[in-house]
Amino acid sequence: MKRVIMLCLAFVCFASCSVDDDNVNFSYEILPVESVDIPTEFTLGEVYPITISYFRPSTCYAFNDFYYLKELNERTVAPINYVFDRDDCETLDNVLVEQTFNFIVTSNGSYTFKFWQGEDNDGESQFLTIEVPVVE
Repeated sequence: MKRVIMLCLAFVCFASCSVDDDNVNFSYEILPVESVDIPTEFTLGEVYPITISYFRPSTCYAFNDFYYLKELNERTVAPINYVFDRDDCETLDNVLVEQTFNFIVTSNGSYTFKFWQGEDNDGESQFLTIEVPVVE
């Protein structure tokens, strides 16, 4: 668990750096997961879509990729967004965004998915944890 937190912290520190590309300034930000659409069970060798919903804070946020940490049968997942440094950003209220990735079932047993939901008042990461069994 300490390793996951350290990797998350390292990524957040890296993500806070600004990148200058063709005079477009942006940074990366990991956003908290609001909800997840995931199957209740998997079959070995099959591919399943997993849809993550999160709130887009402003018009200056755009989906980039997923933070995806794999440790044995545990997966830690969160959406990574570009945050563009512009003066014309508009705050968005309750704009829920959905992004999907395909998950390939490669082993037996159960998979534990930990979807990052932000930090509590003490700075501890909070996760929506879902266990999905692999059936024959």
